[in-house]
Amino acid sequence: MKKRFHQIELFMKYPVEVQREWLNQLVQSAKNTEWGKKYDYASIRNYDTFAERVPISTFEDFHPYIERLMHGEQNLLWPTEIKWFAKSSGTTAAKSKFIPVTSESLEECHFNTGRDMLSMYCNNYPETKLFTGKSLIMAGSSNVNQFNDKSYYGDLSAILVNNLPFWVDLFSTPDYKTALIENFEEKLNKVTDIVIDENVTSITGVPSWTLVLLHRVLEKTGAENVHEIWPDLELFMHGGVSFTPYRDQYKQLIPSSKMHYMETYNASEGFFAIQDQKESQEMLLMLDYGIFYEFIPLDELGKEQPKAYPIDQVEIGVNYAMVISTNAGLWRYMIGDTVRFTSLYPFRIMITGRTKYFINAFGEEVILENAEAALEAASAATGAAISDYTAGPVFMKTGESGAHEWIIEFEVKPNDIEAFRRVLDEKLKEINSDYEAKRFKNMALVEPKIHVAPQGTFYRWMKSRGKLGGQNKVPRLSNNRDYLDPILELIKKG
Repeated sequence: MKKRFHQIELFMKYPVEVQREWLNQLVQSAKNTEWGKKYDYASIRNYDTFAERVPISTFEDFHPYIERLMHGEQNLLWPTEIKWFAKSSGTTAAKSKFIPVTSESLEECHFNTGRDMLSMYCNNYPETKLFTGKSLIMAGSSNVNQFNDKSYYGDLSAILVNNLPFWVDLFSTPDYKTALIENFEEKLNKVTDIVIDENVTSITGVPSWTLVLLHRVLEKTGAENVHEIWPDLELFMHGGVSFTPYRDQYKQLIPSSKMHYMETYNASEGFFAIQDQKESQEMLLMLDYGIFYEFIPLDELGKEQPKAYPIDQVEIGVNYAMVISTNAGLWRYMIGDTVRFTSLYPFRIMITGRTKYFINAFGEEVILENAEAALEAASAATGAAISDYTAGPVFMKTGESGAHEWIIEFEVKPNDIEAFRRVLDEKLKEINSDYEAKRFKNMALVEPKIHVAPQGTFYRWMKSRGKLGGQNKVPRLSNNRDYLDPILELIKKG
């Protein structure tokens, strides 16, 4: 681990050189694939030629290639065999996406992340007793690919569990067989029965679904908090969704001064960044995972070929859509996330939202980062703790202004819902000038509408959509009412 930490320090010191080397290695590796021949990778010698020749693409652009891969064709996007596909719901679309996973991306990206997280944690906390117990992993499920019996698909976490070395099972809980049970509720019950008797020192998972498990563990044991069950628990490594809405709940469930939280930026397409500092939620962009990064300023989105910038041309404080080229055969692929750089040399980022994860029905451009800052302020002011939420627009009618409508499920309800609404609104005005302008004298937007959802509402809604557990996430913001209306109908039915 100490050796690896020195390697991390190396790419922090020479980030541009490391990224250029990876671009060259990726391009040369794929020059004889169908994609590589199409864009004449054999003649690409530098970034400018690569950016000029290869288009910015989305999942829809790659979908025909991925379908062919799932039917058994090879050497289309990457030269080595592809037999695993990470299933992702996306966060804004109901249709599943299937992302290719190669042996290179498993070894150079996904597995390295686990090692690097531990390396960084041990460097920050050398007195750790992490290795005296087991790591609790709440994985998703996997299935044989229906198109080709020699390949498989599943949640990314399930793919990782399927491919981990056998000895990892000795240090983790539950066992692989239980971890990969497809039915989420069946798995939840069996995992609970197993882990309550283990000495769990760390947890890895998505905050929302891990929270469901922790509540079930407390119900089963009758304990008042998680620390009573696992007194040596000291680390939660989390990713997949923002931790902001869940932070207070975890502190209540695990009231221990020695408990630490470590965020990662991961997706089905790869692992990209890790929180590397004790007192900062910024994440270090990992530059030697077989991924070449580019960044598109948000005002470029929507153009036929938006201008993208490599890391040596980015600026602090600008919101960018992230673009990746990877050792899994994704080329100039716009992942759908937006990030903001908080430092350069070394390059650290914060996730600010999704390119399709915002409310801009009236020109207000409210992004996820705005929403969560406002919710955090409103919760702090009213003693509330939020379990889940979603928000979208109330469209204008003749003679009536529009509004934002929020459905919020509270772990602890605010002591004054009107005060919660007021602080939410005022904070959004404070941090988003476009929202403030649209709220001026209620001309375009009136104050937000808030529905307090009964506990369990979002769980029931996700279950009704067949999206319990794994990589599935509650959609936070939407520019339409595709999520609001079904959830309101569910609440109405009771």
